[in-house]
Amino acid sequence: MDKSWFTLRGIKIHLIVLGLISLLLGAAIIGQALFLAQGISMLFQKHPLDMAYKPFILFFICLFARYTIVWMQRKVAGRFAEEATERMREQLIEGIFGQHEVWHTSGSSAEKITLVMEGVDKVRTYLELAIPRFVDMMVLTLVLWGWTMKLDLISGGILTVTLPLLVTFFILLGLAAKTQAERQWTSYRMLSHHYTDALRGLKTLKYLGRSKDHGKTIGLVSDNYRKATMKTLRVAFLSSFALDFFSMLSIAMVAVSLGIRLIDGSMGFTAALTVLLLTPEVFLPVRMLGSDYHASLDGREAWQAIRNMLNTLDSNRKDKKVKSEVETIHRERVQPLDSDPFHLSSGFSISLSDIVVTGENEHPVLNRISASFSAQTAKLGLIGMSGAGKTTLLHLLAGLIEPAEGAFQVNGIKIEGDVRLLWQQQVALIPQHPHIFSQSVLDNLRFYCPDATTEQAEEIIDVVGLRSLIDALPSGIHEPIGEGGRSISGGQAQRIALGRALLSKRPILILDEPTSHLDIETEWELKQTILKLLAGKHLLLATHRLHWMKEMENVWLMNNGELTDCGTSNAWVTKTKWSAGLEEGVVST
Repeated sequence: MDKSWFTLRGIKIHLIVLGLISLLLGAAIIGQALFLAQGISMLFQKHPLDMAYKPFILFFICLFARYTIVWMQRKVAGRFAEEATERMREQLIEGIFGQHEVWHTSGSSAEKITLVMEGVDKVRTYLELAIPRFVDMMVLTLVLWGWTMKLDLISGGILTVTLPLLVTFFILLGLAAKTQAERQWTSYRMLSHHYTDALRGLKTLKYLGRSKDHGKTIGLVSDNYRKATMKTLRVAFLSSFALDFFSMLSIAMVAVSLGIRLIDGSMGFTAALTVLLLTPEVFLPVRMLGSDYHASLDGREAWQAIRNMLNTLDSNRKDKKVKSEVETIHRERVQPLDSDPFHLSSGFSISLSDIVVTGENEHPVLNRISASFSAQTAKLGLIGMSGAGKTTLLHLLAGLIEPAEGAFQVNGIKIEGDVRLLWQQQVALIPQHPHIFSQSVLDNLRFYCPDATTEQAEEIIDVVGLRSLIDALPSGIHEPIGEGGRSISGGQAQRIALGRALLSKRPILILDEPTSHLDIETEWELKQTILKLLAGKHLLLATHRLHWMKEMENVWLMNNGELTDCGTSNAWVTKTKWSAGLEEGVVST
């Protein structure tokens, strides 16, 4: 048993429930063997059918009960594994995005993507298979072995000798398979890293004329992964053969012993047949454990990798000290949950001082950004060409990342540590390409506000102009969309994202290129909708389209990760350095 299982929430109760299920399963198997042996014995003794049919009816009842209990065991194990892995996935996503610096300092991004997307699913399979199998081996095997000992001490003695040998051999082969699985997992991660790196550097490789050479490298890594997989399968097949072979020998020894004693009359036929039927069942939990152990080895390796990642995230979280601003908020500004901890209703001021944000290669994405502005109702626009750093700056303003250097303050409160988590609750972010979850329209709208009612969502649908879409859907607001559901257009996805922000009633709305991939008519229609809904909200917007700047109170110009200029919306067009490059570079995009 893996001791790390005890870090899972509710594992003790789960083990107790599985133990009780194994006891019930053992009773059903014993009853199945006992009644079948009685029925066959009565037929051999030429009892009339009106007497012999009763044991067979009881046998079929026990058989039905057995597979019902097995189904129940799978349901219980599957539900626990699903709940545990969903919590695990949430912790990973929350930790990675809540501690942005960990994304760059703890392993590659490809490894983290592999863990979150595929590793968690492998862990689910591992927990769903391994835990009930270990419980069966500990409980069911002992129950069946004990009943066999009660019926026949000699057969029980044979099982007492052969069972430990079988388990020992299984452990030795399991260790060999584990070593092979670790190599396979390493090859798998390497293949994933190569694939992600190739996608990121495809343009550079083509520019340098090295794309074909890199293709050979990917082929080599893929071949290594294939070889590692085949080695693991060879060990797994050898282990399965060994388990089946030694189980067969043990059953044969028991059968020979029973046959000899049947001949000399020292043992009854019913008891001997019951023992013979129970003997394969004694070995079944060990054989099932061996089979599922190899099937879930990848999940075991993923489980260890995820635990290491979660431990890293927990360590980083514990190492962060609570700053004086946190104490101020908790001590002096203790208010209800719907209060205004940053006093945004009385005004909005932002101050950036020597902000530096670095990328994966320690290259500054934002380089010494210093700026400030204040307004009663803020409307800040960020403009610049692609790659200028607008999205990174918006993520900083949204509290999604922390700067490597410098300070970010809102209304005099420094946004860092626990304060950053509180600040995130004030912000509704609409990215350039909003993600549509594989859920209903209603669930997608309630992303920021899960407790919102259907009536509130219906009102938002009318406000953002989605009524025609909802009326056209067979299930209306409950129609599944996203992957596996109804497909929607880019404009409709933007409206759903806008509806999320409005339904949340968060005071700050951050838009990242909200209309860059829309046609002119759709952009104009969506723009009018957004402007009508901005009453009383603070807006931070990044865009290529300069016509948005007429609606902004303040405009910042970004270029190569630097803030090159800033000013009011009325003054920026008169500045030569603003208009010269933007008309050619920004408007054209």
